[in-house]
Amino acid sequence: MSTFAKRERLLLADLLETAGPEAPTLCEGWQTRDLAAHVVVRERRPDAAGGILIKQLASRLDKVMEEFAAKPYEELLQLIRTGPPRFSPFQLKQLDEASNTIEFYVHTEDVRRARPDWTPRALDPVFQDALWSRLERTARLMGRGTPTGLVLRRPDGRTVVANRGTPVVTATGEPSELLLFLYGRQSAAEVELEGEKEAITRLHGGKQLGI
Repeated sequence: MSTFAKRERLLLADLLETAGPEAPTLCEGWQTRDLAAHVVVRERRPDAAGGILIKQLASRLDKVMEEFAAKPYEELLQLIRTGPPRFSPFQLKQLDEASNTIEFYVHTEDVRRARPDWTPRALDPVFQDALWSRLERTARLMGRGTPTGLVLRRPDGRTVVANRGTPVVTATGEPSELLLFLYGRQSAAEVELEGEKEAITRLHGGKQLGI
């Protein structure tokens, strides 16, 4: 597994262990047990994980999620730490880096920022640049459902367009915060928004994306 993906995986597992199975998360309707089950199903049950994005498979995903959520919590945490099974495509380092760095970073913050006393993590510049690189590649795909135009801007002025619609809202922040904002964690992401007041209100009302 790649450096960033592995680090975030282990950090997520540790946070889930410390929080216990019934702690809140930023994922609507999910406690930590549900989040742990989601991570395991995504990696170990590709026959069901497609329901994350494909509505026709959602009922199967729900059933498999229930089965895994019923497992002992400690078993779920061990499966997260162990990583994907031997023949999983996630064993490929490039795919692990591309898919799991964001997955585990966002879900780590889902656990951290659901606590009332959370504080931002101090992330090193190399990791911030890695997250920005992923934002540049995925922003248009992930931002296509936003109700307004959306531009993501780093403090140094670099930008990426997530949605070319109008009116336009510009979100400024570190790549880690912009990533959380784009993935629907608007209430917890530390970004500054510029644009028409009505457009900003509409943007905040957007649905959380599936991850």
